[in-house]
Amino acid sequence: MNRLAHETSPYLLQHADNPVHWWPWSAEAFDEARTAGKPVLLSVGYSSCHWCHVMAHESFEDQETADYLNEHFVSVKVDREERPDVDAVYMEAVQAATGQGGWPMTVFLTPDAEPFYFGTYFPPAPRHGMPSFRQVLEGVRQAWDTRRDEVSEVAGKIVRDLAQREIVQQAPQPPGEPELAQALLGLTREYDPQRGGFGGAPKFPPSMALEFLLRHHARTGAEGALQMAQDTCERMARGGIYDQLGGGFARYSVDRDWIVPHFEKMLYDNALLCRVYAHLWRATGSELARRVALETADFLVRELRTQEGGFASALDADSDDGSGRHVEGAYYVWTPERLRAVLGDADGDLAVQYFGVTDEGTFEHGWSVLQLPQTDRVFDAEEIASIRERLLAERAERPAPGRDDKVVAAWNGLTVAALAETGAYFDRPDLIEAALGAADLLVRVHLDEHARLARTSKDGRVGPNAGVLEDYADVAEGFLALASVTGEGVWLDFAGLLLGHVLDRFTDPETGALFDTASDAEQLIRRPQDPTDNATPSGWTAAAGALLGYAAHTGSEAHRTAAERALGVVKTLGPRVPRFIGWGLAVAEALLDGPREVAVVGPDPADARTTALHRAALLGTAPGAVVAVGAAEGDEFPLLAGRPLVAGQPAAYVCRHFTCDAPTTDPERLRDVLNHR
Repeated sequence: MNRLAHETSPYLLQHADNPVHWWPWSAEAFDEARTAGKPVLLSVGYSSCHWCHVMAHESFEDQETADYLNEHFVSVKVDREERPDVDAVYMEAVQAATGQGGWPMTVFLTPDAEPFYFGTYFPPAPRHGMPSFRQVLEGVRQAWDTRRDEVSEVAGKIVRDLAQREIVQQAPQPPGEPELAQALLGLTREYDPQRGGFGGAPKFPPSMALEFLLRHHARTGAEGALQMAQDTCERMARGGIYDQLGGGFARYSVDRDWIVPHFEKMLYDNALLCRVYAHLWRATGSELARRVALETADFLVRELRTQEGGFASALDADSDDGSGRHVEGAYYVWTPERLRAVLGDADGDLAVQYFGVTDEGTFEHGWSVLQLPQTDRVFDAEEIASIRERLLAERAERPAPGRDDKVVAAWNGLTVAALAETGAYFDRPDLIEAALGAADLLVRVHLDEHARLARTSKDGRVGPNAGVLEDYADVAEGFLALASVTGEGVWLDFAGLLLGHVLDRFTDPETGALFDTASDAEQLIRRPQDPTDNATPSGWTAAAGALLGYAAHTGSEAHRTAAERALGVVKTLGPRVPRFIGWGLAVAEALLDGPREVAVVGPDPADARTTALHRAALLGTAPGAVVAVGAAEGDEFPLLAGRPLVAGQPAAYVCRHFTCDAPTTDPERLRDVLNHR
């Protein structure tokens, strides 16, 4: 029987009606394989993965294929977003064996969960040099039946090889000026000066590297760093990767020019990019950055907020094209004729020019993705606003992409930080309220009585899987941002509880290295450990950042030491692969700057003079600065202790490296201090 009907993962539920007798990842599944003497088919994917849907339709919905699987294999389906630890362990094996990876991931295991054959997508018939899925199944079955000792020997060797693959040797000290300068040089070499971004196609939004560039400029004044960040952000915002009607970014661009996106929209991308554009505006005052930050925040709240106050994981790339076929990008693309049909000939022609829509199409089959090409023509803002409004209304009538409604703790932590800061910068209390709602859900639903995090929830029901390092780190990061914005010390307290688990259960006490799973988590064939960024900051460097911020708030030497030890890996990797450890480099910038500690005291948090100082503190560009606001000499935050009013007026105190500036009552002076290098 298929055992997925009661799972919380939307991806697993998509497969609950397959004729394949799926099991969720569980000890019982491997017991069944052991008892039946069958190998395990492990299939890993996620709900908005285009090729996962394709393989499901071609193979897992096919009765003949399902019958063969059910007879000869125990089939296990995993949502990589619910079980990033399982995904990481077997993806490492796939990449080591084949030199590449991706999803859907297809791995054949012994009943002891040891891998012996690997792949990703397999077609239903031989194609482009790939065997069919049925051929793979038959080959694996024959090897299992006739050469089982050889299979077991191969599996054992793979597991031993994985166990011997060590993380890059960690330096004993965090990076300093030489390593950060070398990292900047490395990014400069890989930078695409014509199009923005780094490397060739496909191009992914380099959120973590952009944060490093902005912080490096803030600390050193390096104009080249700011220029790379500005140009990349402008190119992305003008490209098809950005939704020119509804706001928000697609997962990546399939071309070097940011024109044609892979249309799925992920929560984590949009949370990270919302924060990047808000920080770019803070540094430059760019109107484009302000618009994109706010539109992306509004997209998050409008289209991804769940009924319970959390944020859903993703929107699919595919949707119904109006004829019953699921087609990638159908919801987002246009032709000149379609624009004229909605807007009339005159406004339709205007939209064709403004959005770069062509007769040939910039996507497939004559369709175009809306973008904002550079042009000398000046468009009337009111006309464009009217056109956008009418096109958005027409698009809303199309069949919408599916939404993955599971709430992932880590990604909600990133969203809390983005919405809290964006709301504070642009005087949007509704965005701060949305951040508070998500934080409240994380505490109510995801956090147990021992302050241990669950990875996911859905419809207010907590999922079965334990949080991993990135969950603890990113939720702590979100809570720290919320504490600085709201002046509510309880969020600092919650961050401290989560970071206590990071110190106790995720950190190697001998080296300070961090593991992706807790010491008491389910034991897999290898304990995953990866300091490099992927689509999000690595749990390792995200934890370093949260530990450093908490230490700045509280003066905790243990947390600061843990952050410094964790950053040793950035000293090693930063100069070599800066694109893939951007968040670690950003945290290192904060460490070199202090980070600065800002205490804003006043007779009343609602007092206009206190509010002006608080806003000036939040708008300071000093990397990683922490802000506490509250009553003079109050106990809401440790930074407020011993901080009196100045001549009866609200005041701000700025400290770093155990040295404090004279307090100021002038918001402009405070901004100058925080922007001073």
